[in-house]
Amino acid sequence: MRGYFKTTTWSILVFITTAYAQTAPAATTSTGPFGLGGNLTSFLPIILMFVVLYFLMIRPQMKRQKEQKSMMDALGKGDEVVTTGGILGKVVKVADGYVTLEIASGTEVTLQKSAVTTLLPKGTIKAL
Repeated sequence: MRGYFKTTTWSILVFITTAYAQTAPAATTSTGPFGLGGNLTSFLPIILMFVVLYFLMIRPQMKRQKEQKSMMDALGKGDEVVTTGGILGKVVKVADGYVTLEIASGTEVTLQKSAVTTLLPKGTIKAL
């Protein structure tokens, strides 16, 4: 039995390495690119992502909304339009927030101006 414990202890000691204390890393005074602080440079990719998101998504959507509003303000009697439901009609009367469309001879429908999506060229309904 004595030989068994000696070899087991010896084989365990072979795999255990000596642990040494590590020294603390030196303090860095990095200013980053363009003389900015290190904390600001870590946020630079996030800021860049928001700038790209603005130019690819938010700005075009605002432009579309502006065009839609100007089209709704320019609606007049006799214009041919398409609604959000896909109804084609001719504008008969325009009020502040509402538009009356003639969708068939003698059939008129009153809709909100925001329901009008597209302004068609004159004569489109007759061509259909």
